[in-house]
Amino acid sequence: MSPDTDAPFLPDSEFDLRARAELAIAFEASDAPAHLYRKPQPLLARRGLQRFLAALLLAGGTSGGVLAVRPPAMVRDAIDHEYHERSLRGSFMEQRQLLMHLGMRDANVVPGFPQLMRPCDIEGHLAYHLTTFFEKGGMVTVYAFDQPVDLREASGWWSNVHWKVIRSREGKPLLLVAQKKKALAVAQTALQAPPVSGPG
Repeated sequence: MSPDTDAPFLPDSEFDLRARAELAIAFEASDAPAHLYRKPQPLLARRGLQRFLAALLLAGGTSGGVLAVRPPAMVRDAIDHEYHERSLRGSFMEQRQLLMHLGMRDANVVPGFPQLMRPCDIEGHLAYHLTTFFEKGGMVTVYAFDQPVDLREASGWWSNVHWKVIRSREGKPLLLVAQKKKALAVAQTALQAPPVSGPG
């Protein structure tokens, strides 16, 4: 380097020497006070982990909620069956036979205004399908089963319809499916009402 480009050497002033001496006495350069060191952030205080745990909790709660309200497989199959036969009309079985399976042996007519009466298969079980209209409730589909099935009294909402399992007059399970909840209550009253005895 040429003498022209070198920075001029300035001797330390008395102030610089005194400041350097006092800093050397205060603490060693390799030993900073503990409060100056950066502490690692606790694991649960990290934002990324908090977001992951919140998403996991939300997903678990949602799936748990869906599974909690999910009806039994037989009810889901009956709802699907009702959806595919919603517009079907006709009478494909004797009214007396259907009344017997509905637990209404002593009744003379099917409750409501029948739209469809037919045997069908629900989850591998022979079922008797009645779609009927109740003036003060609406359209209801009723399933009565030929053989004993494991359906407990319950109700719920699934796949945009309301469903309810009730007991017939004879204690057999009947599955009701309707788009209006009020229709289920009207159908239940009609199906469980005691038989009207004739005069005298």
